[in-house]
Amino acid sequence: MTDIEIVENASVTQIAQFIETALRNALSANDDPVAISVPGGSTPFPMMEELVKADLEWSRVTVWPGDDRVVPEDHEASNTGKIRALFEPVGAHVATLTVMEQVPHFALVWLGMGADGHIASLFPNTDPKADDPAPIRRLTPDPLPPEAPFDRVTLTMPSLLNSDALMFVIRGDDKRPVFDAAAAGESDLPVARLLKAARQKVTCFT
Repeated sequence: MTDIEIVENASVTQIAQFIETALRNALSANDDPVAISVPGGSTPFPMMEELVKADLEWSRVTVWPGDDRVVPEDHEASNTGKIRALFEPVGAHVATLTVMEQVPHFALVWLGMGADGHIASLFPNTDPKADDPAPIRRLTPDPLPPEAPFDRVTLTMPSLLNSDALMFVIRGDDKRPVFDAAAAGESDLPVARLLKAARQKVTCFT
């Protein structure tokens, strides 16, 4: 397991600036395209709204949803549709998750976490593995979250780990003990499995 840096009480601007710096460094390293993965849900979008104000060479950036609900992109539950609406106007490319997509190496993978320890749509019932041979899977959470009762398509653990850096944004008093236990190796939840397998820098903003 890698060391984890915890940044307490981080502001939206602070988190957006962290991502901007990671992107700027990746873009300046060479002329290759740069890929990042971002989460869905309500928490990340204010940070993304701040991030897209950055003066970056967005045309070289591809933004990958870490997961999505299996719904049309114009559905209110679609992460991809909301991400596309933010990033495409500044010139970035936004990937659509299908099980046939070729997943790149990521400069940064940004994750949230549920109170049940799920990351992306790798819920405890899906028994995610760090050596999963598939880069993307379609699956069904059990129990289905009542606010989003849909099948999911998600990057698998090896795809998330194929990155230069990992970052989490953990909001909510019920989530912090779950993350801390996972970081200490005291659980076998999906987030704990990811952290156990991670060898890159992990930054967690609370």
